Amino acid sequence: MRFLALIYGDEQGEAVRTPADVQAVMAGHQAFGAEAGAAGVIGGGEALQDIATATTIRDVDGKDVITDGPFAETKEQLGGFYILDCADLDEALKWAAKIPHPGGCVEVRPVIDFSTS
Repeated sequence: MRFLALIYGDEQGEAVRTPADVQAVMAGHQAFGAEAGAAGVIGGGEALQDIATATTIRDVDGKDVITDGPFAETKEQLGGFYILDCADLDEALKWAAKIPHPGGCVEVRPVIDFSTS
């Protein structure tokens, strides 16, 4: 079963991190990737650019309205994700807990498998 692990953090808080802090987080992601890859759990993942680079397309009365920026004001922004291939939610949560997320959170959601329907 596949799960999406969404990594959220406070971009403004990240701006005050030292280069050593950033290196430590990146090293944590590299270690997680190596461990999850060796276990055959990781199915991919990427980091996202800052929320200021986002563009939102919203349906307003049947017409697309395109705006710069995120769809909602939030304290935490989506910063990246991993696809985890696990037996069940419990296993996915064990792996997701290993994903570095200082000052933020990791949301885990099952991916719908349309190939079996």
